[in-house]
Amino acid sequence: MATTDPNQAPAPFPRESLVTLSHVIYALHAFSALSGLLSPALILTAFLSGWPSIIAVILNYVKRSDVRRTWLDSHFGWQIRTFWFALLWLIAGGVAFVTVLGIPIAIALWIGTGIWVFYRIVRGWIRLTEAKSMPL
Repeated sequence: MATTDPNQAPAPFPRESLVTLSHVIYALHAFSALSGLLSPALILTAFLSGWPSIIAVILNYVKRSDVRRTWLDSHFGWQIRTFWFALLWLIAGGVAFVTVLGIPIAIALWIGTGIWVFYRIVRGWIRLTEAKSMPL
């Protein structure tokens, strides 16, 4: 049984199909992010605008009630927050980009956010493989 915190009681173990779905969602996010790395697009823009990531975040919202009170709930929250915070940083970079002095800041912000997205996907997927919850 997986636990969410060493000080808490074990969380119920989710159905195997939901664990598989969580792997699929991480794979969809990873595919979008990698397509940005392997194309002229930034990782961040490919992650946010790629169909795989959009489908993944929709799946997160549609299936979130099925994972409530299990350790998978933390992964769904992690994936959803990754998507929306990445969008927030894309917009912040866009605001900075409208000024000449802000262009280098925007580019650095977008590249940094792309690296952060990769980190979140890898860290989450590893913890999922270990059947461990994600921190809040």
